[in-house]
Amino acid sequence: DPSGTYVQLRLSLVQTACGKRAPRPQNCRILENRRKPVCVACYKFDNGDVPRVLDKYHNCGPSHHMAVKEIKQRDEAECKAVEEAGKASDALYLPGMYAFSRGLPA
Repeated sequence: DPSGTYVQLRLSLVQTACGKRAPRPQNCRILENRRKPVCVACYKFDNGDVPRVLDKYHNCGPSHHMAVKEIKQRDEAECKAVEEAGKASDALYLPGMYAFSRGLPA
């Protein structure tokens, strides 16, 4: 994509029996019947030598929520908007994007 690089991540998290402050052992027991949020993150980077973020979206919604379908549809719509960032077809004027100065009379 000439307007930049688009990255989408989907993570499923689970609660474990390990404490937050304890050193992170690799064999933490997973707690059953607990929250299991699904996180979605979308990023659009430009093509510069040092890539900068053009747009981003992230959301961690609970998987047991009654409106999972609606959350998923919103996540897809938001990520689609992030993917389109930087393309000439959706170029929007944002206040402060351009600055003009007026020279003093001679």
